[in-house]
Amino acid sequence: MEKKVKNPLKSLLTIVISLAIAGFFLWFALKDFDYVSFQKSISKANYWWVLFAACFGIAAYWFRAIRWNLMLEPMGYQISNSNSLWSLSFGYLMNLTIPRSGEVARATALYGVEKVPVDQSFGTIILERVVDLVCMLAFLALTLIFKGDVILSFYKNSGININPNKIILIIGILVLGAILFFVFKKRLANVPVLDKIINFIDGIMKGLTSIFKLKQKGKFILYTIGIWVSYYFAAYLVCFALPETSNFTFDDGFLILVVGTLGMIVPASGGIGAFNLAMKYGFMALFISMGKSGQLGGEIGLTYSFISLPLQIVIMMVMGLISIPMLAKARNKAVAEKEFK
Repeated sequence: MEKKVKNPLKSLLTIVISLAIAGFFLWFALKDFDYVSFQKSISKANYWWVLFAACFGIAAYWFRAIRWNLMLEPMGYQISNSNSLWSLSFGYLMNLTIPRSGEVARATALYGVEKVPVDQSFGTIILERVVDLVCMLAFLALTLIFKGDVILSFYKNSGININPNKIILIIGILVLGAILFFVFKKRLANVPVLDKIINFIDGIMKGLTSIFKLKQKGKFILYTIGIWVSYYFAAYLVCFALPETSNFTFDDGFLILVVGTLGMIVPASGGIGAFNLAMKYGFMALFISMGKSGQLGGEIGLTYSFISLPLQIVIMMVMGLISIPMLAKARNKAVAEKEFK
């Protein structure tokens, strides 16, 4: 198979666009930013809680690494947990440079130390994203159940006017479109442009159903729960670092996790800007529902984001930088063992 040569101009353009997106969201988030209020709030922060949250952030790496092994097992591969962890960490590090490049980097790194074909390990990474989406939707459901009043309060005080009939119409069109798509899928596959889209959707469906082929389904579910519980506490415990949010309840954490995850989905470098803006609006909603000032909530949300986001980036950088010599060591060991045989 012919090896594709990377286009440096395309990579540079991707970085520039992601930085531009980050810059735009950051500018939008920081409009009317009260630096004096931020300085007062940040100076009172208890960083022991941040350190505690970091432990859960790192735990999520370990759970995800072990779960990846379970996903590769049905394909006949038994890889070490450490190689899985460092390949994963290297992928996250690459995401800080070019958004979404980490998936390929992660699969490539694993091939270097375990010789798992890139296309096969990449398929499991796509499956991971599908599982993560399901978990995120589960937390969204918990948010709607326990914090639906927060969303409603924010909606009423935001001045946003949404016609429920339009929402129902849009949902109806999407459902009808999905039904027509699956009915006429074979005919649509003959159209060159639609062929790639159909193959992509089929790949997601195959990836989702491949969960049922796992040998250790129970462990897969437990590690998945472990990942998202770790994400939850990594987000929620930071609230205790600030006096203004130290009284946030357990279910407030559901909304914070969902809003933060949505912010990180935006293809901005390291989630910068998008995460800050998401937290600003998320905390505004929480404060309004408590009968407090939405403006104060926005300021505290930004303060929270300037603690939580750097924490995530530091973890990605530290774990990623450690992964480079660890992967090199594992690769050299694999080469030495092959030559010895």
